[in-house]
Amino acid sequence: MRRVLVADDEKNMRWVLREALEAEGYEVTEAADGKEALSAVADQEPDVLVLDHKMPAPDGMEVLRRLRGKGFTFPIIMLTAHGNVQTAVEAMKAGADEYLTKPFDLEELKLSIEKALKMSELAAEVDRLRGELEHELDLDGIVAADPKMLGVLETVRKVAPTNASVMLYGESGTGKELVARALHQLSERASRPFVSVSAGALPETLLESELFGYEKGAFTGAMTAKPGRFEMANGGTLFLDEIGDISLAVQVKLLRVLQERTFERLGGTKSIEVDVRVVSATNRDLQQLIADGTFREDLYYRLNVVPITIPPLRKRPEDIPSLVAYFLRRNGAEGRTLTPTAMQALMDYQWPGNVRELENTIERVVILSHGDEIGVDDLPAEVRSGAVVCDAGTRCFVLPESGVDLEEVELDFVKQALERAGGSVPKAAKMLGLTTKTLEARMNRYGL
Repeated sequence: MRRVLVADDEKNMRWVLREALEAEGYEVTEAADGKEALSAVADQEPDVLVLDHKMPAPDGMEVLRRLRGKGFTFPIIMLTAHGNVQTAVEAMKAGADEYLTKPFDLEELKLSIEKALKMSELAAEVDRLRGELEHELDLDGIVAADPKMLGVLETVRKVAPTNASVMLYGESGTGKELVARALHQLSERASRPFVSVSAGALPETLLESELFGYEKGAFTGAMTAKPGRFEMANGGTLFLDEIGDISLAVQVKLLRVLQERTFERLGGTKSIEVDVRVVSATNRDLQQLIADGTFREDLYYRLNVVPITIPPLRKRPEDIPSLVAYFLRRNGAEGRTLTPTAMQALMDYQWPGNVRELENTIERVVILSHGDEIGVDDLPAEVRSGAVVCDAGTRCFVLPESGVDLEEVELDFVKQALERAGGSVPKAAKMLGLTTKTLEARMNRYGL
């Protein structure tokens, strides 16, 4: 049960808050002045402190300063009947998580407590992940904490010691080459070369010469003989990225190498034997390419012995705190941290460029921001567009320049809340900051 300490010199206010919060399932402790509040915290640290600004000495502001000075990090929500902008700013600077002016709506206070608890939990999770970063499953630079990615790495561990061909599926920027390198490093071929070639980045004629090499005079400009990537990878691993983009003509030659372990250089007649493990990767649907007649089915079965799908970053948000800590450290900013709100913004963003985009974002933030703490305002506009910090420290949403249909937005939020609440109207109403009756009225309005 979550513990809330209510510190207020007004007996009636303490009673009202106790009744309201206990009805929500909180365990409530009371304090009538600053001294009692400090004593209550010393006896048992609360999960949240609701603190009145004006109390017998020490007053709420002094209590706030003492608690933060002693290193207490639990959320503190300040209440006052004498609110003004200067006092609010002073409280926030002293470490208050939120500031409410009396008289306030009880639902507003409940939402503030819930939000403060969520932010506190997120901050604790970030600290936990940062502390465990060195102990996580880390294969050749791959940082993973999300169960989906941990599952991928367990598969890598199992298949790496074999000579089976592996096909890596995943969007651009998900780390397919890192996984390919991990497969190599964990294999018996680790002491031999790892050679990479991006098939989609080269035209057909150049790709063929890159893969198989050429003899002197094989074509105009071939002044000397040159070994291909297969020869360079002999005894090791050849990583073929964007395999779905190679032409049918090159596919035929690639299939022969996989079947016979031999090939000839362009312009040559001597057969060259190689022992190469092939790891391929693609962001395309090879089954559809086979149906379209642009990818050979026999080659597909040669390459797709062990398929591994790497999920996009948006499908594995639990990796983001660990990746952020890793990229901060790699950019020489190990001592810097992100605020909980900034971390939440990173986790809410969809990351169309996946891990590569996150890496570039953190590098940019490290260069352009100042101070030990990185906030939402330090993030790129496209990342913070979904969540920014408002003046009072609360979360708000940014209106797109094109505007929105407010009824459509409201309907979407109502549907999302009902879905997350498992169809429970009271729970959904709580998420939206509405009474059950008000939410039911809006559901009737939208025919839900």
